[in-house]
Amino acid sequence: MVTLLSADVSPVVLHRWSFTDLETGVAEYLDPFADGPDPFTDGAGRAWPYVRWTSPEREIGFPATELVPSWTAAAPPGAWLEVELQGRTVTGTPTKWYVMGRWAETGADIHRTSLPGQGDADGDVAVDTFVAARPVTAYRVRATLYGRGGGVRSLSVMASAVRTGRRAVWMGGASVELDVPRRSQKTHAGHFPQWDGGGESWCSPASFTMVLGYWGRGPAEEDLRWVPEDDPFPAVDHAARDMYDHSYQGTGNWPFGVAYAGRFGLEGFVTRLRSLSELERLIAAGIPVITSQSFRERELPGSGYSTGGHLMVVTGFTPAGDVIANDPAAPTDAGVRRVYPRAAFESVWLRGTSSGGIAHVVHPPDIRLPDSGGNW
Repeated sequence: MVTLLSADVSPVVLHRWSFTDLETGVAEYLDPFADGPDPFTDGAGRAWPYVRWTSPEREIGFPATELVPSWTAAAPPGAWLEVELQGRTVTGTPTKWYVMGRWAETGADIHRTSLPGQGDADGDVAVDTFVAARPVTAYRVRATLYGRGGGVRSLSVMASAVRTGRRAVWMGGASVELDVPRRSQKTHAGHFPQWDGGGESWCSPASFTMVLGYWGRGPAEEDLRWVPEDDPFPAVDHAARDMYDHSYQGTGNWPFGVAYAGRFGLEGFVTRLRSLSELERLIAAGIPVITSQSFRERELPGSGYSTGGHLMVVTGFTPAGDVIANDPAAPTDAGVRRVYPRAAFESVWLRGTSSGGIAHVVHPPDIRLPDSGGNW
């Protein structure tokens, strides 16, 4: 297979840190949180012991317009995690620290949430993405683990400058399809409407549940006993509950999905891919990829719907190079497998007005990723 990459595709770089123990060599402090860390709880906050890790400043290599962090960690009851970013603009001045998320496995201590209202002259946080008003050429990231009993395993930051331009030219490749279980979000319509209106909107929980199932991971049976017995697949409800972002009021926060998968021993990150040919390399390595896209029905033949934002799982490619996807928007599990025309899928997925090639990659630690051009 020969792939010709255009010079005007979006520049992307991903950097990842791994931790054996975030507490090693880090002083412990007592944080009173006079106003409380949880915007959904009235009254003053309790005192939280915490440990903090701050990265050295990381050069990006180009003026970036968007940064997306992601992580895997343990934050059981009694612990929670805050992730922040600070950029250095093209003028050489540092930005303030932006909170990119407050995350916990459950809602026992805080509400899992993104933080709106942080915008200033340098940029703003759009749920899970730092959007630079002034492009940044470097950044620092820090992780603060509050309470006790938790730990951070990995932390990633993807920096990119989303562009609209020519894409990769595909010159042929092998047909591959991974055996990923099929789960429809629609079979959960009306379930637990307090989480993003119920299953009608649960594309992200359904997609992550499919990938977890492929890797033989997921919640134990005793963790699902709160779900009604007539539920078609309780693990989707579990994912919706434990991925829900209370400020965004949705289950589609990108790093929260990766963090959820990390609870079951998987490694993972959010990045941008620059072509379907890059995605094919992950499929060839046996790794299904969750993609994010928006489109009108006419733009993606065979979809049967329009969406302002939707996740699905790419599971393979046909001999003609078309995309095989497990699309959770299907009415039933049986209809989840779809084949989408390659050019149409690549167009709606990669364009800057959509997600710009956003991909969620989660895999067991012993599964090696193929070589990359820096974006994974």
